[in-house]
Amino acid sequence: MPQLSLYIDKKTLRQLEIAAKIEHLSISKYAVKKLNESMQGKLPDYYENLYGSIDDDTFNVEKITDFTNDSTREKL
Repeated sequence: MPQLSLYIDKKTLRQLEIAAKIEHLSISKYAVKKLNESMQGKLPDYYENLYGSIDDDTFNVEKITDFTNDSTREKL
């Protein structure tokens, strides 16, 4: 699982500890919950908007129908 390191002052850490304790969560679970809540609906739908976004006549996708030049798959 990825990790995130934060540098925060003692006052902020204490507030985070208290808030997490009130909600019966670990500090990391509380922080993830709050980060997710704060980002809800604010990030663009990057991948959904990416497909079909290239509007350039020089960009062509070749349809490959002949795979005879491909390497053979190694047997395990």
